[in-house]
Amino acid sequence: MAPTIEMNRPRVVVLFGPTGVGKSKLAIEWAEELGGEIISADSMQVYRYMDIGTAKPTPDDQKRVQHHLIDLVTPDQPFHAALYRKLGRKTIDQLHQEEKPIWVVGGTGLYIKSLTQGLFATPKIDPHVREILKKEAKEKGTGILYERLKKVDARTASHLHPHDLFRIIRALEVFDSTGVPISFYREQHRFGERPYDTFKIGLEMNREMLYRRIEKRIDQMIEKGFLREVESLIKMGYGPELKPMQSLGYKQMVQFLLKEIEWDEAIRQMRRDTRHYAKRQLTWFKADSEVHWWDESVDQQKIFLEIKSFLKGGGET
Repeated sequence: MAPTIEMNRPRVVVLFGPTGVGKSKLAIEWAEELGGEIISADSMQVYRYMDIGTAKPTPDDQKRVQHHLIDLVTPDQPFHAALYRKLGRKTIDQLHQEEKPIWVVGGTGLYIKSLTQGLFATPKIDPHVREILKKEAKEKGTGILYERLKKVDARTASHLHPHDLFRIIRALEVFDSTGVPISFYREQHRFGERPYDTFKIGLEMNREMLYRRIEKRIDQMIEKGFLREVESLIKMGYGPELKPMQSLGYKQMVQFLLKEIEWDEAIRQMRRDTRHYAKRQLTWFKADSEVHWWDESVDQQKIFLEIKSFLKGGGET
């Protein structure tokens, strides 16, 4: 029976890469050609009303190909990788039953990994530790916590932005509660679940070309009304303290509206932080040995034929 079970596993094409590389455009073209529906793997596109700043698929895009796991919650509602995994796997099961090709597309590495390989078991945390860490961050600054994390868990620190207070506290609370780095728990688990046959494609391009695309994308977001989108969110009662409002781009627009920074500085920071984010995405994805890396400017027909073969039951990873 085991071989039959393996043969009946859903086959999933996973397309990812750094922000601005062109994932969504290619995925829509390929899904139109080969059929199927797209499951978004973007931690910001789950939020309603946050469309321009997250480069969410347009209504026209969604008419061309059905998209899933976007517009799930409002910006003041919690959302995390475990919930994404639950909803994503339910969607994959449904598409598999309908015999539709399945495309997972996005740039949030943890979401992709949790969906295709599972999450490690969370160790028991002392409930007082988090509050102590939050108080320390408020009194001494995020930088102090980040420097401490580098000393006790350099591997985790290397994947985090020095200002990512949420994840820095998460890593430190695990270490302070258990005496063991969170990276150890992740290594022990090694995301070992294998519920699907996956074909992982990583999109990459020349770094300077990618940076030019990022700058062009930011210019287009501004032209489409990104500032008005953020103004509207604030008017709806979604304050600057919310995690989504502190995300890439939204943070700078909020700071401009609060007169904390000038317009030119807001754009400069958006460009800089987006470049840094793209670097971190590549670092995460490059650690996966199963990825077929591909430059979209080179031999597009070859990768297309490989995907077509995979969906029909050919080679897999």
